Amino acid sequence: MGNEAIGLGAIRAGVSVVSGYPGTPSTEILETIAKQNTGEIYVEWSVNEKAALEVGAGAAYAGRRVLVTMKQVGLNVASDPLMSLAYVGIKGGMVIAVADDPGPISSQTEQDTRHFARFCKLPVFDPSSPEEAYRMIGDAFELSEKYGTPVLFRPTTRVCHGCASVEVDDTHAELPQEGFVKDTARWVIFPRSSYLNHIKLEERVPVLGEEFSSYPYNSVTGSGRKGIATGGISYEYTKEALGDNDAKLLRVATPYPFPERLALEFLDGLDEVLVIEELDPVIERELVYLCGKHHLGVTVRGKLTGDIQPAGENSVESIGKALDRFLGIPFVQRDHPEPPPLPVRPPVLCAGCPHRASFYAVKQAMKGKKAVFSGDIGCYTLGNAAPLDMVDTCLCMGADVTIAQGLHRAEPDAVNFAFIGDSTFFASGMTGVVNAVYNQTDIVLIVLDNSTTAMTGHQPHPGTGRTMMGNVVDKVSIPKVLEAVGVSSVETVNPLDLKAAIEAVQRAAQAGGVSAVIFKSPCIAVTKPAGGYTVDKDRCIGCKKCIRELGCPALVLEGGKAAIEPSLCYGCSICAQVCPCGAIGGVRNDN
Repeated sequence: MGNEAIGLGAIRAGVSVVSGYPGTPSTEILETIAKQNTGEIYVEWSVNEKAALEVGAGAAYAGRRVLVTMKQVGLNVASDPLMSLAYVGIKGGMVIAVADDPGPISSQTEQDTRHFARFCKLPVFDPSSPEEAYRMIGDAFELSEKYGTPVLFRPTTRVCHGCASVEVDDTHAELPQEGFVKDTARWVIFPRSSYLNHIKLEERVPVLGEEFSSYPYNSVTGSGRKGIATGGISYEYTKEALGDNDAKLLRVATPYPFPERLALEFLDGLDEVLVIEELDPVIERELVYLCGKHHLGVTVRGKLTGDIQPAGENSVESIGKALDRFLGIPFVQRDHPEPPPLPVRPPVLCAGCPHRASFYAVKQAMKGKKAVFSGDIGCYTLGNAAPLDMVDTCLCMGADVTIAQGLHRAEPDAVNFAFIGDSTFFASGMTGVVNAVYNQTDIVLIVLDNSTTAMTGHQPHPGTGRTMMGNVVDKVSIPKVLEAVGVSSVETVNPLDLKAAIEAVQRAAQAGGVSAVIFKSPCIAVTKPAGGYTVDKDRCIGCKKCIRELGCPALVLEGGKAAIEPSLCYGCSICAQVCPCGAIGGVRNDN
């Protein structure tokens, strides 16, 4: 897997400290290093990306090689220290692996990390395959140390989650460990030093661009009057779509600083260029700029001209059709005919998921009342789907708590709920709660505590009592945190006890100020089922209430009556509690 290759490449490069926050498609990078760790590498899941980058910065100040991992939206959270770190610099090699998600497949946005590279004037590496990512990350560490700068490493989903045979070198780089050397002129950021460092950054950009023009992964091949420029995974797609057809091809593996000299060599003698890339027209704009700067009569085509799709992933098929239009070479499917479209399968909460019970309890408690339900990023975003329809807003991690506050100021007559998971609470929810307490805002906080970071693969967090180094530590108590910051009403309840859950929500909604209900029940993916439920066909009246109100995948209709798919049922018991005629029964799972 590409993420495994990146992790193994970092180990080979002598990485000493690894920090990050889980987020698809980046998660397995850190997990691979943790699994392969012999104890010489410090590995942690930080509470969020900002914390991860700052931990990494401290280790890099002391001369250690550091890897920080996150997904593209996580870089937004880490952008505050990143911008300053670009000015301050580092001593040990520091690579920030930021996985972009064209599609998007599992993200809020399709934002392109290459823009961040230009924004903060940091070099960025763009691997095109797992094999290349394994080798390239070592080069990124070396460049980082050579120039005393953090380096961005930008694999996309198909590189992260694609698989390939990679020849792994078990040797590890042996690096000197000088330690932290006090130097306030270097490590303390002040306006005057920032001004001087900014000048140095600007002077470094063309130097790096010249070095990248000779970088082995950047290349110009082929000949002709029409050229193709590409990078990242699109380079692999383009090579496959071209087949044996020859064309002048520019491959850009380091999009910033742009390898201008190499690009000018490519543009020489061309009439037209087609630029193929994901996600934004970064390479395309650089070539347009170069053509204008050097008065070249070359027509540049790509996303800006409508020749390449403006959003989503590229594919061999989409690129083949674009090359057909551009080069006049008929695109022929090779070996793998285009598959038929897959059936639409909307994401749903798992059968037995405690979040379904939590949402249902709140919905029942608020029947007939004006209420708004602000959601967050995680499995529980799926609570927006019918029939629950319990997520009215979802912006970014932690925003549920603060959006609910803004909604209250606009409509104080509504009961404003904020739904947040336990992992997200630690990552970015606590400051919003403090803001609500401080500003005396009436909101009801619903913490969906399933004792894991479920959506990204069940990583530990401060509330689980485990670390990535394998240590068992004291759990950070969410109720105690809430009480400590001044939340007046905090109640913990099992959402699978529907009556108690509804009553707890009703009390919280009437409490005033900031009140909280913690629905605590473990994720069904990390607990063993204790037996499923069945439907008594003789007692079932076919009212479909269990199906209409819960939307559990285990509940189906057979012959006009409810039935339960035994391979999906985990015995959560909510359907039995909802059934008006007692037709559903079994052994409840209280694990």
